[in-house]
Amino acid sequence: MYGFNDDNQEDIGALIARFEKSIRDGISIYFEEEQYEEIISEFFLKNDFYKTSLAVEKGLEQYPNSVNLNIKKAQLLAAKSNTSQALRILDRIQNIDPGNPEIYIARGAIYSQMALSEQAIENFKIAISYQPEDVEDVYFFIAFEYINTNRYSDAVRYLKKCLSINPDQENALYELSFCYDILGATEEAIQFFTDFIEETPYSQAAWFNLGVFYSKADLLEKAIDAYDYALAIDEDFTTAYFNKANALASLYKYKEAIECYNEALKLEPQDPAIYYYIGECYEKLEDFDKALANYNKSIKISPDFADAWMGIGLVLDMQNRLTEGIHYIKKALELEPENADFWYIFGDIQYKLGFIEEALEAYKKVVTLDPTNETVWLDYSNILFECVDKVEAIKILADGIKIYPTNAELLYRMGGYLLLMGQKHDAVEFLQQALELNYEKHNELFEYLPLLKDNNTVLELIQSYKKNK
Repeated sequence: MYGFNDDNQEDIGALIARFEKSIRDGISIYFEEEQYEEIISEFFLKNDFYKTSLAVEKGLEQYPNSVNLNIKKAQLLAAKSNTSQALRILDRIQNIDPGNPEIYIARGAIYSQMALSEQAIENFKIAISYQPEDVEDVYFFIAFEYINTNRYSDAVRYLKKCLSINPDQENALYELSFCYDILGATEEAIQFFTDFIEETPYSQAAWFNLGVFYSKADLLEKAIDAYDYALAIDEDFTTAYFNKANALASLYKYKEAIECYNEALKLEPQDPAIYYYIGECYEKLEDFDKALANYNKSIKISPDFADAWMGIGLVLDMQNRLTEGIHYIKKALELEPENADFWYIFGDIQYKLGFIEEALEAYKKVVTLDPTNETVWLDYSNILFECVDKVEAIKILADGIKIYPTNAELLYRMGGYLLLMGQKHDAVEFLQQALELNYEKHNELFEYLPLLKDNNTVLELIQSYKKNK
């Protein structure tokens, strides 16, 4: 909740001690109005609502018409979910001091708490109209409401206003990064953070977020440089180590990535994800023993970490220990039964083990959970075509083509199926579409059906499109 952010002007500890002594001894001690504000803020920030209430009560006994103390009371009531009563207090004191921006900020905060973002924004903007200077926090509050209502472009505008006043507002930088990400505005984000760094070169948050968007743009070397700058400013920046390691792994620099993950581990020794990614790097390096060791460390810290269970299963498969590995793969599925990727892996494993029905059920689950997975349509239809029902295979592949009508691989495969079924005319239509979309991928058709290399119809068709290339 917004509010209770007063700066202490004196030794707050001594002030609190005097107030608590007066309550404990049942004696009246004079405090200035500003001192009551400090006492109330301190108790509120500690979530000690009982003492906050006492301080508000005592303060208003001495200063019943104090606008600031009444605002404190309204904020306290709102924190205790008495929002209607809080709003009534603000309405009353607005008549006393209609130009006080703090009244509108407090009311905006209460409307925000009530999920009434439009009313919150309206009050925050009124506050700015009465106090156009020193409104960094109010700009941030407005941006927060725009984010809550999915108006990310408006949020970007106000976050920039906030940062123009206080470039050190890291929360604003991270919220801005979030908005750019949601908007898919990667290039705009890179430009903003680049320009921001020119003015504020020692902002670790700006360097970090620049690295994030360089990674999204697949500019991984630049991302690594940005993370290095962030780490030069703050050598204990765990997430920067982690993201840098991810970028190194994406560049196939697995040994360097492991070193970087280990730096993150020094700061977060109980993070199961770091052990998982180290295991994944060792898996890529084919150091399977170390891969298993790190996956197991991940599970030891977090027994419900499904990715680590799957990682163990896959490594055991690579070690020709699939009968052991299947247990871990099933455990991963048990933990995440709606994970389409896990079902896809499970289908592949079942097919490898010769369990055709189980493989088909798994692929069916994949296309139900994630029909946008393009390659599963090839595998699903392939097993049907080779082992079960060719007509059903064509039907399944047709379902995939409805979703991806411009996927050349699906079209080539359909052409191949139809040729094998003797449906030459329909086959040629699909092959023509495929060749038009992606001529080079015709070699994949030969890989799947090598006999077609000697098929005159197919060869003539390919040759006719080759001339146009």
